[in-house]
Amino acid sequence: MNRLMLVGIGPGNAANMTEACRNALLSADAIFGYTPYLALLKPLFPHKAFFGTPMKGEVARCRAALHLAAEGKVVSLVSSGDAGIYGMASLVYELSPEFPTVSIAVVPGITAALSGAALLGSPLGHDFAVISLSDLLTPWDLIERRLRAIAAGDLAICIYNPASNGRREHLKRSCDILLEILPPDRVCALVRNIGRADEGYTLTSLGELRTMHTDMHTTVFIGNANTRVINGKMVTPRGYRHA
Repeated sequence: MNRLMLVGIGPGNAANMTEACRNALLSADAIFGYTPYLALLKPLFPHKAFFGTPMKGEVARCRAALHLAAEGKVVSLVSSGDAGIYGMASLVYELSPEFPTVSIAVVPGITAALSGAALLGSPLGHDFAVISLSDLLTPWDLIERRLRAIAAGDLAICIYNPASNGRREHLKRSCDILLEILPPDRVCALVRNIGRADEGYTLTSLGELRTMHTDMHTTVFIGNANTRVINGKMVTPRGYRHA
C-alpha cells in the first residue's frame, strides 16, 4: 500500500481519540511513535507491531516509518494531540521527497489547546495564539519577541511545554515578559495531565503564575483583557450582546 498516516491521538486516552484515529491505527501494519505515547496505545491495540524512539529520536523515527511504508506497508506514525501542531507532520513532509512512492495523509487529533480549554470552560472563545516555550528548536530570543507581539495584540494565549527538567525558569521568564504589557491580575490557568485519571486545573493570575510549578504535562492558558471567571470556569467572551 505504500501509505503513511500521520495520526494525532489526542491526549492519549480512548475517550478523546477520534474515530478516524482509531481506524488509522487499526488498519496499520505498524505503529511508530515516541515511546511514552506508544505505552498509552499498546493496551488499546495489543496485536499491533510497535516501533518507538526516545526524545530527540524524531528524525530517525520518521525516516524509519517512511522506509517501512516504501516497502509496501501501511504505517501509522503517532503524535500526541494533533500531528500538525508541534507534531511529526512537518518533519515527515520535509523528508518525503526521499520517498516518492509513499502516500502520506494527516489524521487530525484533539490538541492540548482544545482538550485543556474544554476542562477550563471557554478560555479561547475569541482570537488566541499558541506558543511553545521549548527552545530546543526555536531560539529563546525569537520566543521572547513572539511573546511581546502576542501580549501587544491582547490575544488569549495557550502555552505548550512550559517547563522541563532542563528548563525550570522558562515560564517565569515568559511571565515577566508578558507583565511588561499585561496586568498582574490577568486571568490565567494551569491544566495538568489532560485525559488522565488525575487531570485537573488551577485558576490563577498572571502575577501568581510566574512562581507556580509546571512540567511537560501542563498546558498554560492566559486570558485577554475581557477574560473572566464565571462559576469557577475561565471564559473569554466572543462579544455577543445579551440582556
